[in-house]
Formats: sequence, C-alpha cells, structure tokens
Amino acid sequence: MKKISFLFLLLSTVIFAQTKVKVDLSNPNSAIYTHIYFLQSDSYDPSKAATTIAGFEGEEAENLAIKLKKILDGKGLMIDFTKVPTDSMYTDSALFDNAHKYILFPNRIPEIYVEKIGKNWYYSTETTSKINELYSSTFPWHTEKLKEMIPEFGHYKILNIEVWQYLGLLILILISVVLFYVLKKIVFYVLQKIQYLIIHKTSVNIKLALKKLTRPVVLLLLIAFIKVLIPSLFLPLNVNTILFLMLNIMVTVFWIYVFLKLVQVVMSIYADFAESTHGKLDDQLVPILDNFLTGIVIFLGFLKLLTLFGIEPVTVIAGASIGGLAVALASQDTVKNLIGTVMIFIDKPFHIGDWIEAGTVIGTVETVGFRSTTVRAADTSVFQIPNSALSEMVVNNKGLRAFRRYQTNLGIRYDTPPELINAFAQGVRKIIDLHPETRSDAFNVEFSGFGDSALLILLNVYFVQLDWNLEQSSKHSLHIKILELAKELGVEFAFPSSTIMIEQFPEKKGSGNGYNIDKNRLEQIIGAIK
Repeated sequence: MKKISFLFLLLSTVIFAQTKVKVDLSNPNSAIYTHIYFLQSDSYDPSKAATTIAGFEGEEAENLAIKLKKILDGKGLMIDFTKVPTDSMYTDSALFDNAHKYILFPNRIPEIYVEKIGKNWYYSTETTSKINELYSSTFPWHTEKLKEMIPEFGHYKILNIEVWQYLGLLILILISVVLFYVLKKIVFYVLQKIQYLIIHKTSVNIKLALKKLTRPVVLLLLIAFIKVLIPSLFLPLNVNTILFLMLNIMVTVFWIYVFLKLVQVVMSIYADFAESTHGKLDDQLVPILDNFLTGIVIFLGFLKLLTLFGIEPVTVIAGASIGGLAVALASQDTVKNLIGTVMIFIDKPFHIGDWIEAGTVIGTVETVGFRSTTVRAADTSVFQIPNSALSEMVVNNKGLRAFRRYQTNLGIRYDTPPELINAFAQGVRKIIDLHPETRSDAFNVEFSGFGDSALLILLNVYFVQLDWNLEQSSKHSLHIKILELAKELGVEFAFPSSTIMIEQFPEKKGSGNGYNIDKNRLEQIIGAIK
C-alpha cells in the first residue's frame, strides 16, 4: 500500500513538474509567460525562454531573451498577466493593419511586442532586431565593468538590495542636489532669453512667474537624468517598479505644475496687453481664460496620472463624454449662457465700466462671467443678466458715446424785457464756448417758447467727459456760471406763481419792474465773462 501511495505521489510530482515547465506559445499570454518564467531564479532555463525569440536559435537566442528580460527589469516594467490576452487570434483594435500583435507597454516601449507567426506567438522580428540597441541605451557600456570592479563585501545584501546599490543611490542623490543649484541658474537665464525673444518685453510679474517656472523645469531634467542612471544599479524588479512609478508620478505632477505656471506667464503677458488697450472687456477676459486653461491642464494631467495606474484614459474620456452629454441635456440653459458669453467676447457690444441700457436694466457693467453679466444700477443695486438673454437683447451702450448730451429749459419771468432775454442768451452762449468740459462747436441756447409760468430758453450742450461723476461736476460748474450771469444781468428765474393785476387809478401809478436794460451795461457784463 505504501509503495502504491509513493508511486502515485511520484507520478503526480512528475506530471505537475512537467506542466509547470511546459513551453506554450499558443497565445500572447502563454508566450510572454514562457519567456519570463524560465528566466526566474527558481526556474532558470534560458533555452526554453529563447523559444519565444523569432529568427534566432541557440546561444544567440538565449542572449537576446536574457537581455530582453533585463531591459524590462531595468525599466521597472512588471507585466500584469491578468491583462495580457489569452486569445490565440487576438488582434489589437488600435492598429490599422488588423495584425495579430500585442504590445506589452505601448506608452513606455512600443518596440517590444509579440506577434503571431504561423500557429504560434513569438517576439516580433522588429523587437528582436532592436534588443541590442535597447539594451545599450538602458545599460551604458560602463555598467557591466563597474559591477565587476565591486569588491565582495559590496555584494552583501540588506533587504534584498546589495550594499553597492545603496551607495550608488546615495551618490546619485548627491549629484542631483549639486546639479539642481547649477541648472537652476542656467534654466532661469535661458527662459528669460526665450521669453524676451518672443515678446520683446519684460516686467516684474513675468520675471516672478519665470522664477516659479524654473524649479519644476529643473526637477524634470533631474528626474530624466535619474531615470537614465537607475537601470545601471541593477536593482530588483519590484524596487525598480516602485522607483519608476514614483518618478513617473513626480514627472506628471511637475509637468502639471509647469503648465500651470506657463499659463500664469501667458496670462501675465496678456494682462499687460489688456491694460494697454482702451476697452476693459479684455481685462475681464483674463481671469476667465486663466480659469479655463487651468482647468484643461488639471484635467489632462489627471488623465495622465490614471495611465500610470493602468487605467486607460480613453475609457475615462468616453465615460466623461456620456456623462457630459447627459449633463448638457439636463442643463441647456447653462450651455446657452456659455455660448452667449463667447458671443459677447467676440462681438464686444460693451466694455467693463460702460453705461448700458438692456431691456429694463440700466446701469454700469461691472463683470462678465461664464454664466451672467453683472450690471450695477444708479441706486447701487446689482442685476445679474444671463448672457444668453443679453446676447439677444438690443443693448444701448451709452459708454460708447463720443459725448454726453445735456438738455434743459431755463425758465425766466414773463416780465423780462426782450433786450435782457437776448443779452442773457448771448452770455450763456459765451459761457458754454469758454467752458473747458463742453463742445464749443455744437450747442444751442435759444428762446424756445412760452411756458405756463415762465419764458423758456432752451439749453442744449455736449460734455466731453463720459464718466457720469465727471459729467455731474461739469454740470455743476456750468450752472454756477449761468446763475452768476443771471445775477449780474438782473435776470430772475420763474417758478409757478399767481400775479394779481391792479387797475391803475388817476391818483395812483403802477409799480415798475425794476429791470436795467442799459445797452452799454449789458455789453460790459457779457464782455467780462471768462
């Protein structure tokens, strides 16, 4: 009985061992697994691993298989066999030729892939022809010699990492620190030169933004330098995988930071340009563009980070597109407002600070946002007008007027003599002609008619100041001059009143009006107007 049990145990062990070491090239998964499995320390058999190399045999095929494994380990590329297809007729939908190919790491090393040749899957002829070139670029010529020069105690392992590898990491860190301070000055100088060659101007804000941009650029250069040298340390695959993942995350984060600072530089340049233009709508466009470009940079950076963790960005974009379509259908008004915002910035019907009339809303434009425009009325109340509605309204932009028109009637007493009316009108004309804030080539001062309680003199002038506050100040000075003229001439302004007429008796005389209409006196007063 014991012999039978031992026989079954021996037979099962042999069968299991044979199954374990079986070469299988029937599909991409089994072919790649055959290559990797037979180059592990506990199942090392280069001859079996070499069966996956197409076009080569014997020792040459074994060397290529070993070098290919070292390239993957040196770059920290760990294969997830759960994602490698097991279909013997697999085709990559991303390829236009519909060939039976599978690329192991399309974003990192697209040259390494397996393809179906006949009934089996092998590493492609393109891959095998580039293995030596990839190996040389991954492991410079001096790495093998340096490894041979290391004394025996340097190979002592601590946590599966040899002592010389710890020392190599320390030296690499020290070199990187020194290079950081050297490259920092060089990169800042180069960025300044490039910026000046592009726009031929500089400012404090631009220099500050370039200084902030310099640090991440230097760190990106240092990370590229570190990624080139790390394979030379021959670290274990799991350590390389972690290191390269951390470095790639840092690269992505730094690139996000670089583009965010680049957006700030561009916005600083555009802000200076916007300040030099007459309209203020460009100034309002600065924060909107800043937010928009910042959002794009963060979104694209987030997609890049997802690829580092094995998540395809196409899947995320497809999901976002479906979700975005649902949101767009549910919020059509928001989309209309966004389109209205674009139309406002393209047509520029008004600028920030303009006094406009849009429907029942009258006031000063304060801000133009993504969704609505803020208008502050004269009573300081604030109106939020949706941009979709504003883009379709008839907008009366009084901020674009060349002048501010002012029209009123000066009412003087009915008993004012015609000579005094003419003198008063002539004096007002001179005041307008000499006033610094009115147009001297377009105004009207005429006796326009008879009112209920006064003789009406039309006053129609144009102020050159467009600001509302300055217009009121100009009105004030004009009114004071007119009052002073009326006082000098003896002209009195009328107000609603009743006059009782007393019939004159032979014994009594009616009271006179007391107006002095001496011609020389009137000419002297008008001539004295300044």
